[in-house]
Amino acid sequence: MAARIDPFTEMERLLTSALPTARTATSMPMDLLREGDHYVMSVDLPGVDPGTIDVSVEDRTLTVRAERSARSSSADWLVRERPSGTFARQLTVGRGLALDKISASYADGVLSLTIPVSEDAKPRKIEVSHAGTASQISPAHAVEA
Repeated sequence: MAARIDPFTEMERLLTSALPTARTATSMPMDLLREGDHYVMSVDLPGVDPGTIDVSVEDRTLTVRAERSARSSSADWLVRERPSGTFARQLTVGRGLALDKISASYADGVLSLTIPVSEDAKPRKIEVSHAGTASQISPAHAVEA
């Protein structure tokens, strides 16, 4: 029987074990979805002090930073899987978002960002005006001309 290998899972496993910065994405898992005229980004940040959460936008880059304090290191750890320290996640956002109107809330270990679509990017109907009274050409006249 052939073994099935997922190259993306293997690559993530290798990067996570080799590079400490590769753990950042898995330490801050997120969901991003669109609901009507705004996007909702939910970032899991359990155990983070809400005072350490920083959300900023510079140019077209949205950055979320937070810090989880480490417990006493003098203890005899049996299992230590929850990372501590400062975590950051950056997303390059496209045009058409109202970045100056982003709102954020933190509840039950989840940071929620609401990112509205800008008024310029929203679909709109353009009315076509009709100037004057133009006579229509009937199919019979079109053939004779």
